[in-house]
Amino acid sequence: MQLVLHYDGAEFSGWQRQPATRTVQGVLESALERLCNAPVGALGAGRTDAGVHARGQAVGVRVPLKWEAAELRRALNAVLPADLWVASAVEMSDAFHARYSATGRRYSYHVGTDQEARSPFRRRWEWALEEPLARDALAHCARTLIGTHCFRAFAVQGTAPAEDDHRCTVTEASWRERPRGLVFEIEANRFLHHMVRFLVGTMIEVARGRRPASDFALLLEAGDNRRTSAPAPPHALFLEVVRYPRDLYLGGT
Repeated sequence: MQLVLHYDGAEFSGWQRQPATRTVQGVLESALERLCNAPVGALGAGRTDAGVHARGQAVGVRVPLKWEAAELRRALNAVLPADLWVASAVEMSDAFHARYSATGRRYSYHVGTDQEARSPFRRRWEWALEEPLARDALAHCARTLIGTHCFRAFAVQGTAPAEDDHRCTVTEASWRERPRGLVFEIEANRFLHHMVRFLVGTMIEVARGRRPASDFALLLEAGDNRRTSAPAPPHALFLEVVRYPRDLYLGGT
């Protein structure tokens, strides 16, 4: 079965279960064990970092046959805390694997460009930047990302296997205006650790005029992240959707 989760990452130490800290996986598995009277593993499509939010985290679970998707969703939402919600539950084929069956993942990053972005009602979910940003520079950098590239310069070193080529295929990348700010949206077949945050941090430095736009193409050929700008903060990043082949779906809610 696939569960699609929404969560506010502010009070979670990321997705992955940890023995002494509160994580999304840990909280979800505790709720599943309570309902199923036995341990139930929850396999996420990917690991979001501490502070990162989700509106489309996909999770694979195997529960007793008595549980239908709609009933499990209602039961989980009755016992989960307010910062974690099951948006949908759907029966999947036995071939479904939350991580390896995924064909695409989409993230968004939210930037506030007005003074009110520092309001406590917005700063939890936006990176507050009160300075002019060159929109043409942001657009240029985003266009550079389309296609298949090595993103070694935009990843935390040592977090991928040594034989990994760090290549990702980006199908969409763009900045768009929104009321009182900007949103960066990117979709790819996979993402590396901190990849979106490194991309946003570097693009913002270009848009501030602190480094040339030409750096972006050079970084896509770099063998490490020594010349990459610091990653953007995690609290403005959202996992929006994980995509799977349609033939894996058996039904939905």
